[in-house]
Amino acid sequence: MPSPLDGPWLDDAAGRLIRPYTVSGGRTKPSTALDLLSMVMATGSAPQPHMGPEHALALGLCDGPTSVAEIAAHLRLPAVVTKVLLSDLVDCGAITAKSPRFHAQPTDRSLLEAVLDGLRRRL
Repeated sequence: MPSPLDGPWLDDAAGRLIRPYTVSGGRTKPSTALDLLSMVMATGSAPQPHMGPEHALALGLCDGPTSVAEIAAHLRLPAVVTKVLLSDLVDCGAITAKSPRFHAQPTDRSLLEAVLDGLRRRL
């Protein structure tokens, strides 16, 4: 099955034909705070008519809970551009976003020390 990104966006010899920041209209700051681990999901509402095909592709990837990082990878776009697209979809009610929860102590010292010990053994 061909990828939705095949066609006018990609060329075998030239690569991406549209610059990534053109997709977001040059915007680099999303209106909604999204983390790479934020989970987004479609609400069933349609996006605004003025939104481009990139928004539709992003929305199509949100059938179930999906992380921002996964969507960026599927769209082959930088994370910040993907966050802008997704924040547009959140703003119009087409998707919901849930940020990851971190505990009061997000790092466990013993876990970090075990990782460091493992890395040292590999060297």
